Amino acid sequence: MNDFDHAALDCLAALADEQGFERAAQRLSITQSAVSQRLRSLEAQVGQPLVVRSRPLRLTEAGKVLLRFARQLQALRVDVARELGERVAPQSRLAIAVNADSLATWVPPALDALVQRGLREGYGLELVVDDQDFTHDSLRQGAVLGCMSTVAEALQGCRVQALGVMRYVAVASPGFLAGQLQGDPIQGLHAGNFADTPFLVFNRKDDTQVQWVSQAFGVRAPRLRERFVPSSEAYVRAAAMGWGVGVAPEIQVRPLVEAGQLVVLKPEVGIDVALYWHQWQLQGRGALLDQIGQALADGARLALG
Repeated sequence: MNDFDHAALDCLAALADEQGFERAAQRLSITQSAVSQRLRSLEAQVGQPLVVRSRPLRLTEAGKVLLRFARQLQALRVDVARELGERVAPQSRLAIAVNADSLATWVPPALDALVQRGLREGYGLELVVDDQDFTHDSLRQGAVLGCMSTVAEALQGCRVQALGVMRYVAVASPGFLAGQLQGDPIQGLHAGNFADTPFLVFNRKDDTQVQWVSQAFGVRAPRLRERFVPSSEAYVRAAAMGWGVGVAPEIQVRPLVEAGQLVVLKPEVGIDVALYWHQWQLQGRGALLDQIGQALADGARLALG
């Protein structure tokens, strides 16, 4: 692996990030021809295609393997530059995958010190957002170096650390409660009317609402009236505006519940989502990826208990 051209690996990573040759060339400040030449050289070396030249561009399975190596190599270069007190290359960035609800609540404070230091030292931290049940795929495919996931088992070559549990509760606005659920947060939503009650859903990967209804009413695979709101902040705002019942992190809705803008439905029912931090194991003293993992663990301990 030491024989691979580092510049060609950087091209592969840029292609994966930018999904095309033109934007990859712009990011690396080289010509599209140079990107193509470096990619062809890398493909010739491994003896198989690394990308599918479609729109958007996709990596082959071999490309994903080399992408993981390219990401790890970039992270090691950042660590070496920092240890030597050198300015990090301007395109250097470490990508990690997080779930939207954690990003909307406790992740920014947890990472703030590292991001501020990155502004001084030159490296960047890229946050890739996906459902917590799917971030693990991004790590496996080499798109990110670390991820927050509901998966407890570590990939080969990775290590895993438990972060804590995010509890999700069902909430609705007082107006919605009065107009749709007889004003009763305990008995207003029941097995006879949940199918006709609008539920807010983050996206089509989100099944938290289905889990909550299944637990609350003992119904297997319930079908809901879904209203999609694909933003954590907008999701909670929509619930406060009376768009439907939301199932959201308790830490996120707590201030609105205390202010009387939201009401918790069936407080005894909640969905507990255990989160884990996964990262590739990189060698080096004070590795930045290790520091990111520790910062997230410390932040989760404060926010999630």
